[in-house]
Amino acid sequence: MLPGAEPYLHDGSDTAVLLVHGFTSTPQSLRPWGEYLADRGYTVRVPRLPGHGTTWQEMNRTRWEDWYAEADRAFRELHERSERVFVGGLSMGGALALALAQEHGPRVTGLVLVNPAVKFDDWRVRLLPVLKHAVGSLEAIGNDIKKEGVTELAYSRTPLRAGHSQLVAWRNVIRDLPQVTQPVLLLHSLQDHVVPASSSELVLARISSEDSTEILLHDSYHVATLDNDAPRIFDESATFIERLS
Repeated sequence: MLPGAEPYLHDGSDTAVLLVHGFTSTPQSLRPWGEYLADRGYTVRVPRLPGHGTTWQEMNRTRWEDWYAEADRAFRELHERSERVFVGGLSMGGALALALAQEHGPRVTGLVLVNPAVKFDDWRVRLLPVLKHAVGSLEAIGNDIKKEGVTELAYSRTPLRAGHSQLVAWRNVIRDLPQVTQPVLLLHSLQDHVVPASSSELVLARISSEDSTEILLHDSYHVATLDNDAPRIFDESATFIERLS
């Protein structure tokens, strides 16, 4: 395991928060957020998804089902011990959070989504079914951060077999968005070089939540939880959790 990629766990109150990191990333991208919520007294879990935090070659041997299974395991553990469970996610972690809400319904108290990824506009996406057999990886998508001196612990290459699995899974997540009825707080960056704004727009347009809030982040790129707007993400998520608790 890469140093710094370890899962983060904190036992606190009977209000729990599960935070899910993004594609090719690690719990490091969410650790400051998790520590902030832990300091507020909440129980927090930030799991390391299979194939992440080691090598991109290993990640190419994992699929969406593996990542979802780990997020689901962490959610079930929290649900067993907590009165209420919130799920937050960055990028692909947002898609996994939506999938958890679709499966578990009211057992998910609320969702906090940061630059959720359920679609890409990159034309190369259409070539992935072929490219994944021709080349193992492409250039990295991680570390899209505006703040100077901050680095995301993510792979230097994007594994294509794993990436194609994510795209296939998004079809079901998008199809089932109307099943999401939980309160939703969605924060997305005005400048994001990885996930288009249309991804957040699609989520907000298709979910059935009567309680949904959109917040625009003006001073961050994709990995906003490590960027200039991170304090606002932390504060807004805590206010959201407090209100619903």
